[in-house]
Amino acid sequence: MKTIDEMLNLDLITIEQHREIGAWIERSRTPEQILEMPSDLWQAVERASEQMGVDADLLRPPSLDAGGLLHG
Repeated sequence: MKTIDEMLNLDLITIEQHREIGAWIERSRTPEQILEMPSDLWQAVERASEQMGVDADLLRPPSLDAGGLLHG
């Protein structure tokens, strides 16, 4: 929910989209059920995710100091 809250705060989705997406997620019991979200809501999430660079963050290799790998 934090991500869609951020999308709303950045004006990347509307209040109505935020409400509908949040309600869909809340009533979904599995990731598969979330994936059944109506296409118009998925498109809104995808556009907002792209503008936020979410995919780029997920594809970026971890930094060398992630998880305390470097000792110093």
